[in-house]
Amino acid sequence: MRGTSGASLEAARERFEPVLLAAGADALTIGEQLFAVVEALDESGALRRSLSDPSRGGEDKAGLVAGLLGRFDERVVDLVSGMVRSRWASEGDLVDAVERLAVDATLASAESRGTLETVEDELFRFTRALAGQREARQALSDGTSAPARRRALVDALLGGKADAVTHALALRATLYPRGRRFVPALTWFGEVAAERRKRLVATVTSATVLSQAQEERLAAILERSYGRAVQLNVTVDPAVVGGLRIQVGADVVDSTVLSRLADAQRRLAG
Repeated sequence: MRGTSGASLEAARERFEPVLLAAGADALTIGEQLFAVVEALDESGALRRSLSDPSRGGEDKAGLVAGLLGRFDERVVDLVSGMVRSRWASEGDLVDAVERLAVDATLASAESRGTLETVEDELFRFTRALAGQREARQALSDGTSAPARRRALVDALLGGKADAVTHALALRATLYPRGRRFVPALTWFGEVAAERRKRLVATVTSATVLSQAQEERLAAILERSYGRAVQLNVTVDPAVVGGLRIQVGADVVDSTVLSRLADAQRRLAG
């Protein structure tokens, strides 16, 4: 999210962060209520337009929020009221921003218990475990199947085996994907968790298992390049033949043999 919307989101995050730190475990409830706001906005185009309309006064929109969210936690009402006073490039950007802050709040509850790193690791391990389970991935991404069935599958896979926040985010990814498939949704949650820990996520695909020394050297190279601590999420995929594929945000470095062969094939075809 860039431009006007990006600036509005960052301003909201700056205002909201001290609230989350003070909320402690209550941040989970705040997150749940913000997710409820996202669902309401997704379901009502008229409401989205009313709250993001630049021609409508900020106080008028804030009053509408206060009326609609009267039974919500006052911290949620204050946050959303402040957000609708800001300017957004599109009505969809406002909804996406509320969702991002809902994820932040949910993760902050884990942070207050000292389990944020655990949640980040569990999200990554869960997505990696699903790599070889095509039917499970399809079932969890199938918006036409009964929500109870998808919930039961997540419960069977994670119930009693993962942090409550990991479980809650996995349920969110399957029940309210907002256009994402299950695994990409979990990947995004993991990236937000890493950002809260002031770390970049580097997704590394290798043909073979990397040694600890190799991972440490790669992490050091990336940290020098980006000027920040980097969390390596390494996946082994023999299909890449050799080399590494590294993705950090939108940046992709692909040195795999498979990639080079594909590039050569494109050149020959061209």
